[in-house]
Amino acid sequence: QVQLQESGPGLVKPSQTLSLTCTVSGGSITTSYYAWHWIRQPSGKGLEWMGVIRYDGSTYYSPSLKSRTSISRDTSKNQFSLQLNSVTPDDTAVYYCARSGGGGYWGQGTQVCVSS
Repeated sequence: QVQLQESGPGLVKPSQTLSLTCTVSGGSITTSYYAWHWIRQPSGKGLEWMGVIRYDGSTYYSPSLKSRTSISRDTSKNQFSLQLNSVTPDDTAVYYCARSGGGGYWGQGTQVCVSS
């Protein structure tokens, strides 16, 4: 069974870079034709799709976050990562990684707070 687990700091200062990693087990991130996503949910608000890295390494980002977002992967560790630059308190949210294709799988989510 595929499992995803987010990891990273729970507190980031304003203007700094938020970095999270999703470790995948039970399946390879290079398997066709899966796509691996980052999604977030601020408290009391809906889900916001941030971006995706596909099995072939191609990436796509939300237009509203594209200028600040980068998604990469380490195939040797079966991980993919999110970097969000120049964060503000509005970036405080629960961050999820997820897989689409052949059934959806989500991590449990990790709370990130942006505060000085």
